[in-house]
Amino acid sequence: MVVLKWVLIVLGLLIALVLIVALFVNKQYEIEREIVINKNKAQVFDYIRLLKNQDYYSKWNMTDPNSKREYKGNDGTVGFYTSWDSENKSVGKGEQSIAKIIEGERIEFDLHFIMPFDGKATSYMALTAVNENQTSVKWGFKSSMPYPMNIMRLIMNMEKMLGDDLQVGLNNLKSNLEK
Repeated sequence: MVVLKWVLIVLGLLIALVLIVALFVNKQYEIEREIVINKNKAQVFDYIRLLKNQDYYSKWNMTDPNSKREYKGNDGTVGFYTSWDSENKSVGKGEQSIAKIIEGERIEFDLHFIMPFDGKATSYMALTAVNENQTSVKWGFKSSMPYPMNIMRLIMNMEKMLGDDLQVGLNNLKSNLEK
């Protein structure tokens, strides 16, 4: 009986310690990757403004080409919406919409992940002309992990995990546009 009491006390202290540490772990994270594409800025923007084109370069979209997709609105305009539903747990279920367009410069997206975990994020693609025939594309992602789940940031390298996926998407984008 005494041993059980001490086990429960130690377990309670460990849980309390984890919860206290989580109070000091940043909930927000931002990831950005960049690539130079050998096409002019207008050509690159005309391609990335269409959310449906992410099916051909986004690692996440390409992971399960059989996922159920729905589209609403006029692609390439603010408010265009897509949803996905996949049996593949690494794809899950969610929604994405075009939130803002700065013509020829930047497009911003709102994301809502429904399964396997509920969460919200924002993303953007920003273009800068390197010269007449080259364009720098930055793809960024911003989200947060709620307390106490933010403790996972101490063991999960979100920068590498999501950053590698963004880089794969940018490499695919470059390959598609430079064909």
